[in-house]
Amino acid sequence: MKLSTVLDQIDMGSIALPEFQRGYVWNRNQVRKLMRSMYQGYPVGSLLIWETETESADARGDGPLAKGTVKLLLDGQQRITSLYGIIRGTPPRFFEGNANAFTGLWFNLEQEDFEFYAPIKMRDDPLWIDVTTLMREGTGNYIQKIVQNPELQGNLSVYLNRLNLVSNIKERDFHVEIVTGQDKTVDTVVDIFNEVNSGGTKLSKGDLALAKICAPWPEARSAMNARLAKWERAGFNFKLDWFLRCINTILTGEAFFSYLDGVSTRAFQDGLQRAEDLIDNLLNLISGRLGLDHDRVLGSRYSFPLMVRYLDQCGGHLSDHQERDKLLYWYIHTFLWGRYAGSTESYLNRDLSLIEANDGALDRMIQELRQQRGDLNVQPQDFRGWGMGSRFYPVMYMLTRVHNALDWVSGVPLTSHMLGRLSSLQVHHIFPKALLYQYGYNKTEVNAIANFTFLTQDTNLRVTDRDPSEYLEAFAAKNNGVIQSHWIPMEPDLWKIENYHYFLEARQELLADAANAFLDGLLAGTRTEDKIVGSVLDRDIVSIPESIDSESEQQMLLDALLWVEEQGLAEGEYQYELVDEETGESLAILDLAWPKGLQENYSQPIAILIDEADSVRDRAVQAGYMYFTSMEEFKNHVENNVLGFELA
Repeated sequence: MKLSTVLDQIDMGSIALPEFQRGYVWNRNQVRKLMRSMYQGYPVGSLLIWETETESADARGDGPLAKGTVKLLLDGQQRITSLYGIIRGTPPRFFEGNANAFTGLWFNLEQEDFEFYAPIKMRDDPLWIDVTTLMREGTGNYIQKIVQNPELQGNLSVYLNRLNLVSNIKERDFHVEIVTGQDKTVDTVVDIFNEVNSGGTKLSKGDLALAKICAPWPEARSAMNARLAKWERAGFNFKLDWFLRCINTILTGEAFFSYLDGVSTRAFQDGLQRAEDLIDNLLNLISGRLGLDHDRVLGSRYSFPLMVRYLDQCGGHLSDHQERDKLLYWYIHTFLWGRYAGSTESYLNRDLSLIEANDGALDRMIQELRQQRGDLNVQPQDFRGWGMGSRFYPVMYMLTRVHNALDWVSGVPLTSHMLGRLSSLQVHHIFPKALLYQYGYNKTEVNAIANFTFLTQDTNLRVTDRDPSEYLEAFAAKNNGVIQSHWIPMEPDLWKIENYHYFLEARQELLADAANAFLDGLLAGTRTEDKIVGSVLDRDIVSIPESIDSESEQQMLLDALLWVEEQGLAEGEYQYELVDEETGESLAILDLAWPKGLQENYSQPIAILIDEADSVRDRAVQAGYMYFTSMEEFKNHVENNVLGFELA
């Protein structure tokens, strides 16, 4: 089948994309390689199509499908989407992804190479041709420009031939394999898809479950994505699989997606709305009562599927503040001890069975945690972790919010500075980073949790990098009690740089005491007013980057995230917690990680580790990670081994 015919059939709705397919994931380098291969006449693979009845077809996008039968593209989505975008100048109707991967491709008549538009390099050079314009308008205008340019006339026949080669790409023939037959169910076709794409991205259980849901209700995915976008605007980043699991537990009381098979469209729509409302309530509850008001400090998001099930069984409302606080007590301990950090589905199913009957459900859940841990008390050594990825980082933030830690300059409770304001408190190193590095402390010691506190931006700027033996005494003298309110030991000798380790030990004890006092109060039902009034989802977000790294290191990591995204690769995770999948134990904090690979489920996990201890590197390797200690090494790997692979 000619490429032009394929594109025409996409426009007519005769060829579409099955709902279970993920979005477009190619990057610019892959697009360039495809076009180079097409131009040179190299093999670029065949297409695999599932021909099925239109009435039962589960296709992506909102465009009308052809009557009778429709061809659903199983293998070839990335290639056809790229070519459609280049030739038509716009993505196909089923498109979901980053259109920049194929937008602005140009061709050089002399070098016979494809590159993406660079104004300084290409703007006034007649040898550079806009490929999309050529495809849409033909060769005429470009031939005329060559004829009118004396410097190019000598190579007119060569350039004309090359223009035609590019233009004729749309007439390239693709071999098409067709899967058909009434026995080809969605399950069967997904198995075929995974076999064909054995070297690419596998479909998850959630993808398959959603594909079955979208068959009778094609708008399901967009309806769910709209809710995810709402929460993202409020500072909470959730995944589609997570939301689907919340809906699943509400409707079936089970963790496994297979239980959605018997759920009707109407029931799923109802479950989606109930899940949205209950998640909204939980975000407001956790933000208001615990002060955990944005994604970095949220804690265990995989506790939500169980909590929404519990709330749904309660009719959407908790009976009183004691039930509320007991649920939050359980929630905090799930992320402190990694209840769902490992085998999520098995632990979640176990806990769902504990709440089948509401009477005594919370007590049973808490007892289950005690059996897992042996003791739910927070110990001083629990605050020995480091970095924003530590499980006790949210605890530090929570204590600052709920215990009315005071501003060092004004003496006013910090809570009043941040009602409804995302990240308006900044991380402050009590012992400045520069001072600690000067005295030979390593990165893990510098970024110890017990060296953190939270301040307003104004106060943080006033403190800067001053020696704590100087500035702590000054603030303590000006406003009595402000330093103590941050659980900072008041012995002046501990504020000296040579006593840094003793300072950390003393503060770890104070923090553990404060955490246990608050948690015990939750369990006992001692009522305290919420810290945020109104809905956290309606606030104006002021985003101030939290940073524990040096400015240069933080900028380097942020640049790496942006650069990888520009290549069309997977989104990385900053300060990623590496856990033992079996026990949920926290093993290490990785500066930047791609736990499912740069192309999800296609390549091995990758991490960037800057100035990390050998123990962190060893644990990353043991967990199957490839790591890099410099941006140059990382980029070379990505360009040569990820972006640079040849087309099959």
